[in-house]
Amino acid sequence: MDLTLKYMDSESDLIQACIRKEEWAQQRLYEEHYKKMLSICMRYAGAQDDAVDILHDGYYKIFTHLVNYEPNTSLGAWMGRIMVNTCIDYYRYKSRRHTSDLDSIHDIKGSFVNPLDSITIEEIMKSVQKLTETYRAVFNLYVIDGYSHKEIAEILHITESTSRSNLVKARQKLKELLRTDEEE
Repeated sequence: MDLTLKYMDSESDLIQACIRKEEWAQQRLYEEHYKKMLSICMRYAGAQDDAVDILHDGYYKIFTHLVNYEPNTSLGAWMGRIMVNTCIDYYRYKSRRHTSDLDSIHDIKGSFVNPLDSITIEEIMKSVQKLTETYRAVFNLYVIDGYSHKEIAEILHITESTSRSNLVKARQKLKELLRTDEEE
């Protein structure tokens, strides 16, 4: 039995193999971007099991829409955007809006000051995951992904003032959680 492995010359060859639904290529793409994509999902999910579910949904979308990928753009960034959108879809699915709409707040700008320089990324991630789904989504979209409050309002179907309010509350809660975790 003669077995020949095809060597991939470029990322575009790998993408074409994925489009042809070749399992070895899909496996390779999955493994090459697994850590980055999972970290995106962990920012939005409340638990690791949820993050893994979102990750798999995101990869399904990636493989389904890979034919639409534009070759001269960053594949990792394209995949990351799909993963963020999948996280937002998950949030919408799970969300029960228990937010307060504070129309009187016009322009709240809080500064997130890390109270402890010795805190690790893992500790921060655990604290972010303890936030409510709404606070976590607004925090991630604004602080991590760089969306404006107007964009967040459109994405999550809330008002801009609610987005601002939830960000302030998320930051306050995050500070409390980080202080509590450090005291323990």
